Amino acid sequence: MNVKVLGPLEVWHNGISVVPTARKPRQVLSLLAICAGQLVTVTSLIEELWGIADAPRSATQLVQTYILRLRQLIDDAMLEGGGGSAKQILITRPGGYTLDIAPEDVDVHRFQKFAQAGERAMEAGDHKSASNLLGAALETWRGPTLVDVRVGARLAVEVERLEQSRLGVQESRIDADLRLGRHHQLLGELAELTALYPLHEKLCQQYMTALYACGCKWKALEIFRRLRQRLVDELGIEPSVQVQHIQRAILNSDVDLEAATMRKPASVGAAG
Repeated sequence: MNVKVLGPLEVWHNGISVVPTARKPRQVLSLLAICAGQLVTVTSLIEELWGIADAPRSATQLVQTYILRLRQLIDDAMLEGGGGSAKQILITRPGGYTLDIAPEDVDVHRFQKFAQAGERAMEAGDHKSASNLLGAALETWRGPTLVDVRVGARLAVEVERLEQSRLGVQESRIDADLRLGRHHQLLGELAELTALYPLHEKLCQQYMTALYACGCKWKALEIFRRLRQRLVDELGIEPSVQVQHIQRAILNSDVDLEAATMRKPASVGAAG
């Protein structure tokens, strides 16, 4: 079975899609898929589908009906491949169900595997390998997580976790590329990211670094000015000491700004 949740939901067996069209069975399959290999409790499924407070009295029976529908779809696909039973894949456990498939058949696992290898390469100072591995992790994504599924409470948590993980991997890959001197190549990506996340200090710091390295000192300082204005206006706080340190390094025309980012900044006051 091949499972993809990093984008539109796709679950294939023997080349046949086993994704139901009805909304609630899709939610059930999505939660099982995103937690592949783990127990998903009936309580979790009920919370996802209705919310604990609003669940109907027949909620447990309805969950069983949705599981039966999923097994029927899997059984149909297994017949095309020579037989077998869906109960061997969608397993009933005490208290819930498990989608029992190989980790390498799930795009989330492949993403995490590349991401972890990339972070290890970064820690070892192998920035080229880190960039390649983290880039491979990001290539497993085909869009926002479960973009075509209406998510409830449980899936919302999982989707947010994965989206934050993707952003963290993207930040690390950009760090690797900055250390490889790929400043010009990063400008477009960082312009888009800082527009999407205007209060994200790490991304703004990376954009400032890339702009300065490309000879756009004034624009790098403008990015800081806009970030500070938003933070003060919307949250009533100043930029972090690290971001202020980068701004001061740019003002002082520090030749090696990336080295400056690695030094422990001195205590600074409010930056203007």
